[in-house]
Order: sequence, then C-alpha cells, then structure tokens
Amino acid sequence: MSSYRIQGATGEWEVVIGLEVHAQVTSNAKLFSGSATAFGAEPNSQVSLVDAAMPGMLPVPNMECIRQAVRTGMAIEAAINKWSRFDRKNYFYADLPQGYQISQLYHPLVGEGSLTIEADEKAGIPEPKVIGIERIHVEQDAGKLMHDQHPTMSYVDLNRSGVALMEIVSRPDMRSPAEAGAYLSKLRQIVRYVGSCDGNMDQGSMRADVNVSVRRPGDEFGTRTETKNVNSVRFVMAVVESEAKRQVALIEDGGKVVQETRLYDPDKNETRSMRSKEDAHDYRYFPDPDLLPLVLDDAFLEECRASLPELPDAKRARYVDGLGLSDYNATVLTTDVDTARWFEALLAATASAQNKPEADVAKQAANWLLSEFFGALNKLGKDLSTSPISPEGAAELLALVGNGTISGSIAKQVLEKMLETGDAAGVIVEREGLKQNSDTGAIEAVIAEILTKNADKVEQYRGGKEALFGFFVGQTMKAMQGKANPQIINELLKKALAG
Repeated sequence: MSSYRIQGATGEWEVVIGLEVHAQVTSNAKLFSGSATAFGAEPNSQVSLVDAAMPGMLPVPNMECIRQAVRTGMAIEAAINKWSRFDRKNYFYADLPQGYQISQLYHPLVGEGSLTIEADEKAGIPEPKVIGIERIHVEQDAGKLMHDQHPTMSYVDLNRSGVALMEIVSRPDMRSPAEAGAYLSKLRQIVRYVGSCDGNMDQGSMRADVNVSVRRPGDEFGTRTETKNVNSVRFVMAVVESEAKRQVALIEDGGKVVQETRLYDPDKNETRSMRSKEDAHDYRYFPDPDLLPLVLDDAFLEECRASLPELPDAKRARYVDGLGLSDYNATVLTTDVDTARWFEALLAATASAQNKPEADVAKQAANWLLSEFFGALNKLGKDLSTSPISPEGAAELLALVGNGTISGSIAKQVLEKMLETGDAAGVIVEREGLKQNSDTGAIEAVIAEILTKNADKVEQYRGGKEALFGFFVGQTMKAMQGKANPQIINELLKKALAG
C-alpha cells in the first residue's frame, strides 16, 4: 500500500488517480480512410474526403487498427468483445469537421484487464501492484488548431483528423505520483513491444488525461478533475502532485472541488481551469448509423494472439531463469523494446561467433553492452539507433576477447576505433598490431627481469604481503605494452613467485 500523503493544515489527505491514455495506433492508414498518418507532414497534406467530412462520404473501418487494439487488449490479458459498436460523440469545435467524433462508449472493443507495476522502494512503491484497466475503446482523433501562424486568425490542420486512437482507461487504483508514472511507463513499454503504438509522447502519439481527486484516507472518493493531454511521464507525476495540493488547499479553505477539465502549465508547474466537465448526455451519444457493429470471429482472434511477441515480464523472467542474468541487468535490458531487440541480436551473433550456447555467452554480452558499449555511446551523444556498430560487429569484438586474440583492456581501445571509423574489429586489430601475446617464453623472460629488478618486493611478497601480486601483474603488462595474455601472466607469475 502506498504511504504517499498530502500534508494539509488539517491533517493528511490521500490522492486517488486514474489515467485515460490516448495511444495512436500504428497502422497503414487512418481509422476510417486510406490517408497516411506520418508525423511532421505539411499541414493538410494527409486529408481524404472522409477526413474532411465532405457530403456523402461514408466511413469504412480499417481492420488493421482494430487488429492492433485487440492485440493490445490481449497483452494486458483483457476481455476481448467479439461484438462492439461505434457511437457518435457530438460536439462542435473548429478542428472537428464532422461536428462529431466516432468513438465507442457503451460497447467497447476491449473490456476489463490489468497490468502490474513493479516494486520500487526508492519511489515509494513497496511491492508490486495490480492496476485495473476498465476498457480500451477505439476512436478517431480530431484535427489541430494553430494559433501562432497569423496575428488575427487561427489555422486548422486536419492531418490528425481521423487518425486511429486507442483510449486505454484505468481504474482509479493509483495512490501516488510514482504509481501513476510507473503505470504509464509500463503501459508505454507494452504497446511498444506489441507494436500497436510507437509511444512517442513528444510527438503526441501517446498522451494522458489525468484524473485526480483527494480524500481523507479510507473515505469515499472525492470530486475529480481531469487534466488533459499530458505528454510525458514526468509531467503526469507533476500534475498529480500539484493538482492534489491545489485541491487540498481549496477544501481546507472552505471551497469545493468542481468537476472540470484542466490544462497543465509545465513552466509554472500548475493546472488551470479549461472548461466544466461534460457528462455523457451532454455529448448526445448515439450509435453511428453509417457503421455496422464490429463482429470478430475466432480465426481473427487466434491470429491476433499468435502474432503477439514475448512481452517484457516474460522476457525478463527468461533472462534471469534461462540465461542466468542478474535481476538488474535483465530489467535494464527489457525496459525498452529497442534495447531488448539489440541484445537479442547480439546474443545470437555472439553465440554463433564463439560456437557456444546462448546461455554460456549471455553474461559476457549483457555486461559488455550495459557497461562498455552504452558508456562509449553516451560519450559520443549516440544511442543504439544511431550506433555505427551492428550487433554482428559487436559480436566479432567479443569473440576476439573470448578466444584470447585481444584482452579486455585492448577491446576498449578497439571499440573506440570502431565507433570512430566504422571499421570491423578484426580489421582494426590487424592494422594496429593489437593481438594479444600468448608466447609463454617471451612472458617468462619479462617476468624474470621484473622480479630481478624488484627483489625487495619479491621478498615482501614471499613474506606474506600478497597484495603485491597486483604490482607484478601491472609491471608485466606495462613492459609488454598491454598486449600480453593476462591469464597466462597470472599463471606464470604465481609459478615464478612461488619458487
């Protein structure tokens, strides 16, 4: 149970949070037309006659959008309704050409489901928590008003008009900003794994309406407000905290919270009133007469389920139980789908290059990726998507370490050269003369010389000062310019010092 409380002048208050997340469906076209949905296109360049609500135009459902919503529902183990219906939500706004939005209120495509947020002691989430999801319904987006293009007029861009959205409605089960942030992060993670939404919140393809109310701990729910179109996890958490504090101050001052729609100002870190919150009857919902109900058969549902990938929780468990990775490494590797895919490709290529089972090279690959490679990319201001090194190229480097051709320290130098030049690891090793020296005779000769020069330290070592062993290793590596095989050095040094 969350211990998060708002400390008011008259005592403690509990915050109650629900999120309505709008996720733009990844598809080949809009929900009811064939128009493109690419981000950043010229205004009004992706608008069909249907999107512009020209007379006589009839909507036809894009079944790929339906398929993606069903797959999302299956990923959160929700009920899939074989029979669903589209409704008209009637309201006037300049960016809504039809004068209504086609949505689903009474009979949504996806029913009840849930997702589990992980424990995070630092964030105040002491144990895993199940957050209920009420439904996922499919609806079309509105267009966009642009107020900064002309001194006296507002322009309308209808590129987003008709774009398919999944509205994912949670239960009011969250009790802290951290829980709301964790829920949104987990939901984003799942839709990105499924491929039903790209999750790019900065581009508006995923945004949240944040419902907040306050109450005395254990009391009935209070009156909620809805803060619209919040476009980052950090801002969602900030909205919860600032809006809850505003409501507590208002109630304790003798006022009443009004059910309304609000907007968040990140510069001032505060919400402000936008309009009174409408109820369903205000929108005059009724079944869309131009659209038949959606009826899904078993074959369609089976295909949707069969197309689901391994989801993050299952992948993390496999990394720990099957590959022997630590909980931490498995979590980091599976948090982002692009990282997980890159690691999977690296793991397969590394196992192939070294002719070993994946379980035998998983720790080497994971540790190298999360420490050496990510560190080198960060220094250059790059990430996996802009890396000049492919998983196969990285596997070649790891194989050179695995077979003793180069040492771990030399591998760091090779990695820097790979990032700088784009050349393959083997090419760099040959060109730079970086192959590791495993000639026992040559190493023995260097060790003998070092022990002769440092006879006093040899005596100290043999007298029990075993920490000096590292000194002898370092001196040998230095004498051989870092190219000697460390394992052979250790073996030969122990033998020589024991004599």
